[in-house]
Amino acid sequence: MTDAASARARLCDPEAEVSAHWLIYEAGRAEALIPETRRAWHAGAGSWQGRDDVNSRSIGIEIANPGDRPFAAPQMQALCALLRAIMSRWQLGPEAIIAHSDMAPGRKSDPGPRFDWQGLARQGLALWPGQGPDLPLAPSLDAIGYPAADPATRLAAFRLRFRPWARGPENAADRRAAAALAALTARA
Repeated sequence: MTDAASARARLCDPEAEVSAHWLIYEAGRAEALIPETRRAWHAGAGSWQGRDDVNSRSIGIEIANPGDRPFAAPQMQALCALLRAIMSRWQLGPEAIIAHSDMAPGRKSDPGPRFDWQGLARQGLALWPGQGPDLPLAPSLDAIGYPAADPATRLAAFRLRFRPWARGPENAADRRAAAALAALTARA
C-alpha cells in the first residue's frame, strides 16, 4: 500500500482476507490490530523450517513502506522496540525473525532489498551471516528453513534478505553466507 492509512484500511477489511497483528506507521507508531494470541492472515501460503501454516504460528508485523525507499528511522526504532517486546513475551531468539519473502520465495518480496536486516542483527533482533565454508547452497538453505522451491527462486529469496546487491548465478559468497547462517541456526 502507498501509506499506513491505506494499509490499515485493507488489513482491517474482512472482505480483503488479509490481516496482521501489528502495523508500524511512517512516523514510528506501532498499532496492535489483532491480539498476538489470535491467528492473523499475514503470511498466506508458505512454509518455514519444514512447517506449513505460518499464520497459525507467527506474529505478523506490517511496516508502511511502498518498497521503493529505505525504511524511516522512526519506523526502524519502533520495530526494534516491538521486536524486543515480542521476543521477550514469547521467548524467541533472533533466528525466529523472518521476512515474508523468506517463507514464500517467489510469491512475496517484502520487506524488500531496502530493509535494514544487518541493523536488526547488530541489536540481536535477527540473524546476519558471517563467512562460513564454501558448502553446497541447497543443504544450507534447507537448514536455515527456506521452503522447497526451484533453485533460482530460493537463491533470489535468500539474496533479497542477505545479499540484495548480488546478481547472476549462485557463487561462493552466497554459499559461504548460507553456510554461516545454517551454523547459527543449528546453534539456536
